[in-house]
Amino acid sequence: MKIDILTLFPDSVEQALNFSIPARAQKVGLVKINAHQIRKYASDKHGTVDDTPYGGGPGMIMRVDVVYAALEGVDPGHKAWRIMLSPDGETFSQVKAKSLLEKQHLLLLCGRYEGFDARIEELVDEKVSLGNFVLSGGELAALPIVDTIIRLLPGALGNQESLASETHNDGLSDFPQYTRPEVYLGKKVPEVLLSGDHAKISTWRQQRRHKIGK
Repeated sequence: MKIDILTLFPDSVEQALNFSIPARAQKVGLVKINAHQIRKYASDKHGTVDDTPYGGGPGMIMRVDVVYAALEGVDPGHKAWRIMLSPDGETFSQVKAKSLLEKQHLLLLCGRYEGFDARIEELVDEKVSLGNFVLSGGELAALPIVDTIIRLLPGALGNQESLASETHNDGLSDFPQYTRPEVYLGKKVPEVLLSGDHAKISTWRQQRRHKIGK
């Protein structure tokens, strides 16, 4: 899989994805991630990417001409699946992450300031949001989205079986987990987990999973 990220802060994106599972996945060739500086595609020497909104109002709006040039520079001919990170987009979920695995090439467009010129929406395939709140920039939403997708790539996790019972995988929470010491501050690990009876352990764990949000 290939993932391109258009942002005003490419260094921060690359650094954040250069640890743990995303780093290993890139190292073994499961995914190729590139962060691109949008300012590179500005037409003036100052690298201007935004301007005041027509009709007045606070803040600055990212320009359609600059973003178009950036999209075409990174994805000529619109071959990638283009995603605009926007607070009014479809809410991201584990189900959404799985659907994006079908795409061989993703492009994530990260905004700043007061948002995008509305015409930019016509240049992407969909809008995605982390939830009903506003972040300082799209790259803050892009990072958990990319991480979630990478974790689903076959071979990305050391133990792929761990995906089976992960939180959100089937709409249920993960079961409670314990490790050493067996007793700490008067709290003891449940006896069933020490029993060695795998059937009882499996039943106990399933009984302690619950619907997300409940």
